[in-house]
Amino acid sequence: MSVFTHIPLGQRIPASLHGVSASLPTMRDVIGYEEKDPEVTQHMTSGYPRFVVHPFAKKAGAHLLRTLGLAGNAIWLTSSIRAAEQLRIHLGEPAALLPTTAALTGVTFPEDATLSSRAKTFLQHSGMFLSSREAEDYLLRVGELTADQAQVEKGFDGYAPANVKGHVARFYQHASASDVFLATSGMNALAASFRVAADLQRPLGRTRWLQLGWLYLDTIAILQKFTDTPAEDYLYQSNVFDLAALKQLFIEQGSRIAGLITEVPTNPLIQTPDLAAIAALCREYGVLLIIDPTVASPLNIDVLPHADLVANSLTKYTAGEGDVILGAVVVNPQGSFAAEFRTRLPHALEPVYSRDIARLASQIGDAPALMAQINRTTPAVVEFLRTHPRIKELYWSLHPDSRENYLKIARSPDAIGSMISFVVDMPVAKFYDRLRLPKGPSFGMKNTLICPFIYLAHYDLVTSEDGRATLAASGLHPELLRLSIGSEPAEDIIATLAEALAD
Repeated sequence: MSVFTHIPLGQRIPASLHGVSASLPTMRDVIGYEEKDPEVTQHMTSGYPRFVVHPFAKKAGAHLLRTLGLAGNAIWLTSSIRAAEQLRIHLGEPAALLPTTAALTGVTFPEDATLSSRAKTFLQHSGMFLSSREAEDYLLRVGELTADQAQVEKGFDGYAPANVKGHVARFYQHASASDVFLATSGMNALAASFRVAADLQRPLGRTRWLQLGWLYLDTIAILQKFTDTPAEDYLYQSNVFDLAALKQLFIEQGSRIAGLITEVPTNPLIQTPDLAAIAALCREYGVLLIIDPTVASPLNIDVLPHADLVANSLTKYTAGEGDVILGAVVVNPQGSFAAEFRTRLPHALEPVYSRDIARLASQIGDAPALMAQINRTTPAVVEFLRTHPRIKELYWSLHPDSRENYLKIARSPDAIGSMISFVVDMPVAKFYDRLRLPKGPSFGMKNTLICPFIYLAHYDLVTSEDGRATLAASGLHPELLRLSIGSEPAEDIIATLAEALAD
């Protein structure tokens, strides 16, 4: 019998007011969540912060509309006045900035579903939503929240930004704290890296951007939407292992390519390219290389010497409690544009909120021990799944296609990370609904966590014939499940999986 229990629909994972995940215990719930079925959404107390507006942010927005006399308007709160101005420009008329007398920043406009959708998508891609802790503090100040309704958290004794930067620099090993720049999320780190690199390359006639491998959906969105001329400047190579095709692309277009963005390993197929060969090509052709190592973590892999910039979600692994969203950009001090990056990044990244950085500082020191535990557990779970007759496809960092490339950058042969993706040879709903593991988006926390990743990230593709063809062309099965191993004992995780896979 599994020691895990089903978590009710919509309950936060972990059970914190600022938990970054939320339970979707059945496939019907997943589909209802994606289709905005009120029968499902009414139970969602929260969700991943870049996709679901936190209840505190909603309440703060409603309070501002009342006190500013803006009834009948929509409001979108942002992480800074700079973010609000970018959002206002993106939306155009009739969007307007909140008045300077308001204690928070954002934009308002007459209620309009299309504009609201555009606002949410822009903030999601750029990672510029208001922090839930900042919203909480605002509500406490204005009397909309009482002290017993707020989150009680472990404090941090010291200067939190320096603490976090110091830890991150040590995780990367080739950087100093002055090479580390904090962001409101991993996505804000990636978006800012892209903008700064694009600005540096544009005067050189380089405007094209290459996506190598199937990447996280908002990274794809940035490249598809925010290059100078997306129809011409967005390039995609799905096969991360095809160096010959990459070389040919650089021969044909290398003088026009500004940068290459990839994940190492990729999400969710956990594929690792020959990073040294790719970096050498980029240097030869003057192409900037931006790497996202979040899936495995810089605790496990050494990528900075190959990159110009590394954009990393600190929400994963370094915030193992799963209750804070933050990110970082790390500059390769040996990179050709290192000085320019250090100058420009502070003006491109969003300011982090003091309580968020303090919360991260209170737990980042636990990250190496958490990762060590995860690295001990993952191989046992992989071996169970690899030999189970109901597992049709299985991906992890040491998959035969990636093993050699991954071990070249692994900090040790045992540094394999938490991520396992697989496809079951049975109805996915039968397996998923029976499974007692925590089920929701995100990864890299003390809690083991599983989700039907393609349904959550690319529901539009799952639900159309053309979309499924697009997924298939990139080697993605629509019913792929993404499992992130946590700190629980391996035997408990395996027993839970076995229970759900049984006849």
